[in-house]
Amino acid sequence: MTETGIHCLDARGPDGMRLYAIGDVHGRHDLLAAMHRRIASELEYAPASDWRIIHLGDYVDRGPDSRSVIDFLIEARKRDARNLMLAGNHDIGFLDFLDHPNPDGLFMNYGGIQTAASYGVKLSTGSGWFGRPDEALARGHAALVEAVPQAHVDFLRSLTFAATFGDFFFCHAGIRPGVPLDRQNQQDLIWIRDAFHDHPGLFSKVIVHGHTPVPEAEVMANRVNVDTLAWKSGTLSALAVNGGDKRILTVQGKAL
Repeated sequence: MTETGIHCLDARGPDGMRLYAIGDVHGRHDLLAAMHRRIASELEYAPASDWRIIHLGDYVDRGPDSRSVIDFLIEARKRDARNLMLAGNHDIGFLDFLDHPNPDGLFMNYGGIQTAASYGVKLSTGSGWFGRPDEALARGHAALVEAVPQAHVDFLRSLTFAATFGDFFFCHAGIRPGVPLDRQNQQDLIWIRDAFHDHPGLFSKVIVHGHTPVPEAEVMANRVNVDTLAWKSGTLSALAVNGGDKRILTVQGKAL
């Protein structure tokens, strides 16, 4: 299968459809709500015949209010199905922890303790042997399973891994160069870094992603990275596309 590369400056969204792609939220409900208010204001001031708001994953961990982020996204999707949510590695890691409380996994070591706290659960950082939880962690895990609403589990399980509109392909982390977009591995879509970032060539579509924090949104010939470390920096970024017009939107909040 041959793919023809598209340069970011030449890329266009679908005619008549406004696109917004929001970077990693990581428990910053305040910033997510602010970004949605900004987008709603734009759509009210300059109405579009159609639109999509694409959330690029990593809704949980690290920041202070993962529970409220998931509540917000569930309500947004219920209100309008044009709010699209993609999976990030931390979202899948949360599901994995609920299924099996590995003390050495992503959730326990990279911000899951903050996620549990947002549900009113304190997790022990103690470790058992060979990936087995100690008694304190096992109790905390049981409490977290009890505290997480089934609607939140269903939401996380419903997340898709990619979306495409016009000349843009949206995913959490990136793609494997040389593999057609419709044959990408889910693990690559939520985890890949170096092989994707270091690829000098163009892809068949411009890849819009997060996953790897940058000080400000990174616009390259073949990709756009909108992960600006929102949970810590207080800056949440999004790519806005209207036909051939492309802009980076930011909202600011308190740095942690």
